[in-house]
Amino acid sequence: MKKLKAIVVASLIVTFCVACTQEQGAPMPINPEPKSEKNEVLGTWIIDLDGDVMLNPQTSGLKYSNGFLYTVSDASAHESQILRLHQISMGDSKVVKKYAINDYSEAVKNSCFFTYLSNKPDYEALAPLPGEDNAWVFVTEDASRNEQLSETCQQQYAESGSTFYPTLVVRLQLQGESLALTHVRPIQFPSSAEVGDFPNDGIEGLSITRDNRLLLGLERDSKKQPRVFELKLGSDFWQESGFAKVQDSELLLPTFEQGNHPINGMDVVYPSSESEGYLLAAARNDNELWVVDLAKKKPTKRIKFDFFAPSDTSQNDKESEPECADKHLMDNSSIEGLAVVADELWMVNDPWKANYHKNIVCPADQHKYQKMAPLLFKMKIDKAWFE
Repeated sequence: MKKLKAIVVASLIVTFCVACTQEQGAPMPINPEPKSEKNEVLGTWIIDLDGDVMLNPQTSGLKYSNGFLYTVSDASAHESQILRLHQISMGDSKVVKKYAINDYSEAVKNSCFFTYLSNKPDYEALAPLPGEDNAWVFVTEDASRNEQLSETCQQQYAESGSTFYPTLVVRLQLQGESLALTHVRPIQFPSSAEVGDFPNDGIEGLSITRDNRLLLGLERDSKKQPRVFELKLGSDFWQESGFAKVQDSELLLPTFEQGNHPINGMDVVYPSSESEGYLLAAARNDNELWVVDLAKKKPTKRIKFDFFAPSDTSQNDKESEPECADKHLMDNSSIEGLAVVADELWMVNDPWKANYHKNIVCPADQHKYQKMAPLLFKMKIDKAWFE
């Protein structure tokens, strides 16, 4: 009997101690497997002002504002697309206007970053600024291909916590038919974040919460993990000129032991007025959408996608052409922009030059892929994502 009591007591002690360890110790990484079922979504080619598909715009980011979708080109785009904000009609996927960035405030001209910003800035994401009519925030990524900072500026902004040339967030104001770049702030990451110096694996996603936090999605850190950082967009944010210090959002993102799993386009959705919101992020290499609880209570859901493109079947009656189906599964889509519009999710891809030709299955579509033309995708937001 004494032995039995001893065993029971020992068992209770072990159980209690394990519970204590789990409660007091650091939480285990949450890394759910993606849902096995795939969502199929069919894209539409974006038509440029000349009536053809877009010529290598390297579409980066996607956001909704005032009845239209907007995207921006990065530094590797065709010359005619760089330094342009593209306004796209949601009804027919046509480019309506291109707003050129051709005006700079005196503060920007006198900053350390004017040469870069007026040449080929590598804009990778954008977001409209809440409460400010026709004002935007853009973020830069890779500046390694451009003229470097002066020695004085290098010393001033050496402690970026990441790349040698710091990441920049800029404010732009639409003025008539063009954009004025009014303010610039370099980003400083905390050294404890171990972001690392990877010029082409930096911030690729922007989104603003309803409490005015700017969320910044990082493709990878020094451990090849995707990250989300944040900063508060206070009333005096753009009036300062020094580093804008970001902090880790501490969201429950998946972690990976191997491979590259960058996140790119992002937007925030609020399923109800009481909800603290969810961050929707595109994992471009994995054809996944991550549904991240901003309240940090629920594990991230990983939703698998199959992206299809429409095929030109007009030449099916010609003997020299093989029969083409009306759509084809894309070998490589590379989603890099998300926009939440009411109960719909819109996505845009950024043609990956090294892999985009792998999508060619119908000869009539060859010129579209050779032009590195992007597509728009849309689908209804599934309420089950937030359960």
